[in-house]
Amino acid sequence: MAIVTPLEPDSSGHRRLALASPATLEPLGEIEVHDEADARAAVERARKAQSEWAELPVSERARYLVSTLEILLERQEDVISTVIGETGKPRTEAIQMEVFAVGDALNYYAKNAEAILKTEKRKLHGLTQWMKRLRIVYRPLGVVGVISPWNGPFVLAMNPTIQALVAGNAVILKPSEVTPFSGLLAAELFEAAGLPEGLFQVLTGDGETGAALCRAGLDKVSFTGSVATGRKVAVSCAEQLIPCTLELGGKDAMIVCEDVNLDYAAGGAVAGAFMNTGQYCCGTERVYVVDSVADAFTQKVVERVAELRQGVEGEFDVGAIFWPQQLDVIEEHMADARARGATVLTGGRRNPDLEGLFYEPTVLADVDHSMQIMQQETFGPILPIMRVAGEAEAIELANDSEYGLGGNVWTRDSAKGIRIAEQIESGSVCVNDMTMTYGVQEAPFGGRKQSGIGQVNGATGLRGYCHAEPIIVDRRGGKMADSRYPYRAKSDAGLQKFIRLLWGTSLGRWLS
Repeated sequence: MAIVTPLEPDSSGHRRLALASPATLEPLGEIEVHDEADARAAVERARKAQSEWAELPVSERARYLVSTLEILLERQEDVISTVIGETGKPRTEAIQMEVFAVGDALNYYAKNAEAILKTEKRKLHGLTQWMKRLRIVYRPLGVVGVISPWNGPFVLAMNPTIQALVAGNAVILKPSEVTPFSGLLAAELFEAAGLPEGLFQVLTGDGETGAALCRAGLDKVSFTGSVATGRKVAVSCAEQLIPCTLELGGKDAMIVCEDVNLDYAAGGAVAGAFMNTGQYCCGTERVYVVDSVADAFTQKVVERVAELRQGVEGEFDVGAIFWPQQLDVIEEHMADARARGATVLTGGRRNPDLEGLFYEPTVLADVDHSMQIMQQETFGPILPIMRVAGEAEAIELANDSEYGLGGNVWTRDSAKGIRIAEQIESGSVCVNDMTMTYGVQEAPFGGRKQSGIGQVNGATGLRGYCHAEPIIVDRRGGKMADSRYPYRAKSDAGLQKFIRLLWGTSLGRWLS
């Protein structure tokens, strides 16, 4: 994430921010901080554009996603260079996380949105089916605000936007102030694809802009970011009685069983902890390994971590810390762990050979739940490994957290892995893989506990940008309404007899 420096306001009175690369410290550009008037004007433009957009068939909206996908393919290098400039992440991760994942989302929803949002005819139960017909119509909410974070600046701006747009909404995006250019690039792609003017807009700025957007008259907010900011978004939405989806922090646990393939598990631990420099919400932040295999597992992890390359350009595996404040959190958690008896097996310091914001890939042993590193979200390239007596203790410790976003279980027995996964208090769990749920388009993704509210992706996420409107049609043309009034005691007695017949006998319950 870029380093931000406040500048003097411009002639219109808007604050301005200068940005620099966290990896090279070189300037990236400047942005304007949009205010409440800008947010309200954007919502007004969006509402005008949305009314016509909502009238289009889903298949017509999906064509714009296909066009955007074609533009993405042409401009891959623009996306890669923009993301790397703002974050310092390796090129491979920029391709995998930002280009591939967005391309997959565009293609998936272009192909499947029409079926997911198709009006449903649902069969009613019991005798009601002979009297009524039910249809569920998925109607767009209106104008959706998307507030995206800095750790996946392109994918986490595009993914909710894609879903909200194809569902028939207009979208106003507020990207993080430290990765704004990825959000602005998203706007360029949609514009090049011919998306109607006003339907997708970007407001740049910091927390002041995000707060203004939340108050500007939206119909829903989709927020990805910290727990603290998520609470503020939730309060703002609650005051206005509008829905929100909050994808917040995580402290994902990895459970390593005794029967595990150690090479596979070690590879999964390293990938889960150090991808994106550990700066993604469902990264592996704590490992519980059964004692009988703990030494061998830890040794294999350390050997793999020793081979990781940290750098700025060319081929490297681990990039910079995206945000200066996050580096402070990492160092605080490491100092606390050392003070409480943790052993640093590798890494454990800022990289002295690199000029930017770099922290060495680090593996810790002798950790416990008294340490911040095992309780609070570190969001950095740190892998704490804790040995446990058995799987039951691992499950108990995995659940001893205020977070519940993702997790993973490693075992040769998939059935056992599923049984363990079902006992973990988490939004999602992977068996024999790092937490990859967000990348599976069909899977709803969301957190429990302090990790968020609601789910994104798949049918659940797409329909979350709609109001599911039930339409009930009387099969007799309204004849029943003619006899509703006046009330009569004889009718009441008859209804009570019918209730006893319907639910007081096994035959009646079967018929109902």
